[in-house]
Amino acid sequence: MIARMWEVRASRSGFDELLAWVCDTAVPALEVLPQHVSSDVYSSTDQRIVVITKWRNSPENMRTPPENLVARAPHVWDFNPVDR
Repeated sequence: MIARMWEVRASRSGFDELLAWVCDTAVPALEVLPQHVSSDVYSSTDQRIVVITKWRNSPENMRTPPENLVARAPHVWDFNPVDR
């Protein structure tokens, strides 16, 4: 299992539109892929949106968000579970 964390900061006026794009376009495009396990979307008060997806293997990239809605390019990290 691989967990991928995707994080982006919205432009000053683009938060609501960016969140709608993430929830209505970007995440559904991932959820139909056979290696996808689950997705969670989070938002913060400082205009950030985080998506955590879980994959059986080979995580797929999220679509590139519309440039006018973001303050900077998304950051992406992959994580593996730790046996403890």
